[in-house]
Amino acid sequence: MTAPLDIADCVNDACPWSGKPVSPDSLTTYRGQVVGFCNPGCRDKFAGAAGLFDGLIAEDED
Repeated sequence: MTAPLDIADCVNDACPWSGKPVSPDSLTTYRGQVVGFCNPGCRDKFAGAAGLFDGLIAEDED
């Protein structure tokens, strides 16, 4: 079982999409770091975008 993410570990204070403060219920990990968003919708939007680019980069490295 994974420990819940802590806003104290978050590398950013503001949501990269909206510029609003990050929220404790909208955290995720990316490249081993905790990153935050203002709401779960922004977090999920990031996950989709990051996954797309990570996939493209991995294909390019093959």
